[in-house]
Amino acid sequence: MSKRVLAFDVYGTLIDTHGVIAELEEALGERAAAFSQRWRDKQLEYSFRRGLMGAYAPFSDCTREALEFTDRALSAGLSEGQKDRLMATYGKLPAFPDVAEALERFTRAGVTCVAFSNGTREAVDGLLSQAGLRDHFDDIVSVDEIKRFKPDPAVYSHLRDRMESEAQDTWLISSNPFDVIGARHAGLHAAWIRRSAEAPFDAWGGEPDFTVGDLWELADRLI
Repeated sequence: MSKRVLAFDVYGTLIDTHGVIAELEEALGERAAAFSQRWRDKQLEYSFRRGLMGAYAPFSDCTREALEFTDRALSAGLSEGQKDRLMATYGKLPAFPDVAEALERFTRAGVTCVAFSNGTREAVDGLLSQAGLRDHFDDIVSVDEIKRFKPDPAVYSHLRDRMESEAQDTWLISSNPFDVIGARHAGLHAAWIRRSAEAPFDAWGGEPDFTVGDLWELADRLI
């Protein structure tokens, strides 16, 4: 019997990557939000570059390299100690407020949920555990297992192999359009969590099966 699998992206979907802003504000004041956004954008860019080059490194390396770049690009003047603390903060980022309750609904409904991330298994396990979310997931599937990055089609194939699921029964849940497009290209279903009402979707195909504003609305659609 086939089973439906919901594969939840972690960074930006379950966990708020801008949870570093409070700490950045201590050093950068009103420039903190801009720094956080530039850091996040560069982090993803570096993972894309490494994927294309075939030069895989753990996602934490991309995060540190992006931090170093952003510090230089914005002339922030962060000390090594400040950068170390920011990296440590990345390991204990907060969950979005809708996540815990919505995941509890999926758990009660007996839905198979997995965390599916560019982060290493160790990093994701720690992040979800400190946020009180780990028990809602049947497993963690990390791209580190095959040394590729989303949206490489091999990553979505690896997800299916790990979960022993068919494409038509496998759903990606993500706030990142590139991830949604990658999953759809690989034949999976995908739901886009539109975390910001102003966020546009990439205008080059691969539309999600549906779009919701948060995980509560997702649970209403899928349970």
